[in-house]
Amino acid sequence: MVVLAKAELEQIALPAAAPPTADVRAVDLSAAPGAGRAAAARALVAACEEQGFFKVTGHGVPQELVRAVEAAAAGFFALPQAEKEGGAGEPVGYAAAAASLSEPSSPLRELLEEYAAAVRRMACGVLELMAEGLGIEPADALSRLVADAESDNMLRVNHYPPAPRPEQQAGRLLTGFGEHTDPQIISVLRSNGTTGLEIAGRDGAWAAVPPDTDSFFINVGDALQVLTNGRFRSVKHRVVVSSERSRVSMIFFGGPPPGERLAPLPQLLGDGGRSRYREFTWKEYKSSSHKGRLVDNRLCHFEN
Repeated sequence: MVVLAKAELEQIALPAAAPPTADVRAVDLSAAPGAGRAAAARALVAACEEQGFFKVTGHGVPQELVRAVEAAAAGFFALPQAEKEGGAGEPVGYAAAAASLSEPSSPLRELLEEYAAAVRRMACGVLELMAEGLGIEPADALSRLVADAESDNMLRVNHYPPAPRPEQQAGRLLTGFGEHTDPQIISVLRSNGTTGLEIAGRDGAWAAVPPDTDSFFINVGDALQVLTNGRFRSVKHRVVVSSERSRVSMIFFGGPPPGERLAPLPQLLGDGGRSRYREFTWKEYKSSSHKGRLVDNRLCHFEN
């Protein structure tokens, strides 16, 4: 499914002070087999352990496709409200909260589907490199969960309007997206070169992610935290739009099939063999997460 989200995502308070800039590790996916790829795999694992967040270069997604999607999405959000909400059908939707209105076949839908397919291939490559760095087999132990025909994948396109000028911000709320972790295995994020994304470190301190027009940012999700038995931690993040430019972000969420049973991989249980999480299905986890708030720790209900 592809979802185009309304601007009114959430109204959140402007932080008292601008957070420091995050030091985001970069991983080159184009490294050739051998020492270069092994180094990239180690860097990826270290990033997942330290922050649960990193960016990838050498990803193979054509820049012209990315630019075309960004331009088409910006054009869509510039349409009158009635046109954005018109039509019916899947898989392209226009949504806010629980409401979702979809449009029929269109050049925009076809472009988004092409982009989603390219990003999913890249996400599978990331997961295969991750498996290599963790020393687990088979090579598709993680990527198969996203590559399956029944995988619960979604591309979401968010639009955030420009923020008021600094002299107009006093006492105002800004459009954004409150702090949360992503429930899926992996999230792949791209934006149109604007600021706004912030991540929380292990100490809870927030840091601003500098925009990058060439790379993709990767989030570890809750499901991957479970699969790695807590070795990787899903990253808490939020969006606070303080730019005078509109922000358009495109997030691919890679989730497993609904009936997939999730539990720590046996190779990652350690010497004691203790599993931090009980086994559950992805459908069960999604049902549980829908009952809570965005900021809640959803995994606490599945801990041993």
